Amino acid sequence: MGRPVSVDDWMKIEPNLVPDGSWVTMMSRVASFHHKHSFSSKENNGHDMGYRVALTVEELGEFSAAITKGKPIEETSEELADLLILILGHSLAMEIDLESSFHKKMDVIMARKSRRGNLGIRVTEYSGDN
Repeated sequence: MGRPVSVDDWMKIEPNLVPDGSWVTMMSRVASFHHKHSFSSKENNGHDMGYRVALTVEELGEFSAAITKGKPIEETSEELADLLILILGHSLAMEIDLESSFHKKMDVIMARKSRRGNLGIRVTEYSGDN
């Protein structure tokens, strides 16, 4: 087996239930969650990306509301965790090696210059000339 990408791949790895800062711990726990609720089954619709994107928008709204309404940091961090769990789950649903993709993208954006826009710093290929 190469690097794990599917729920089945990750289910072969025993999840550590203690926070340890490990990608493997986070992914194996999210995979266990997906497995427990049979998200990949057609009737549960949990791996349908249209549905998953809608859930992400919903959770992003909850995170935004926690910030704009000045909710306690504990509530805000829970909403942010919901987003992270969904994103990790997206990689399972699409069988993407998100950790490798993350590092490849970081290499790209670290080589970019930042630009000051109207609302703050941006690190993008966009030049404003288009």
